[in-house]
Amino acid sequence: MHKFQLALLVIMTLLAPIASSAPKHGAFQGQQVFDETIAEFVTPQEFWQNYAHSKGGLTWGESDQYPSYSKVEEFDLFMVRTVKGPCLMEFFHGRWRRAQDVRRWNPEFNEVLGCPYVFD
Repeated sequence: MHKFQLALLVIMTLLAPIASSAPKHGAFQGQQVFDETIAEFVTPQEFWQNYAHSKGGLTWGESDQYPSYSKVEEFDLFMVRTVKGPCLMEFFHGRWRRAQDVRRWNPEFNEVLGCPYVFD
C-alpha cells in the first residue's frame, strides 16, 4: 500500500465517527428538527415549509378545509390547520396523507402540532 493510500485510510477511519454523528434529516432534538438542506435545526413547521418550497410550494395553501378531491393531483401539498396547529399533507395514491407518512422522515412528526388530529 502506498503511503498516500495509507494516510487516506487513516484519515477516513478517524473521520468516520464524526460523519456518523451528524444528525439525520428529520431528526428531532427537543422541539427542533434537523433540516439537512440548510444544515440547521428548525421548527417542524419550518421543516415542512422548506420541503414544500423545494417542491415548488404549497399547491393548495393553508386552510382548515381540504381541497376538493376532483381538483387535486398526485403529490400536491397542503398545510391543514387544526385546533392544535398545522400539519403538512401530501396527496398520495388517491388520498390526503400526512407528509411524514409519505416521506418517512421521522415518526415523531405524526405527534407534533396538528398531525395527530388531521383526520378528526
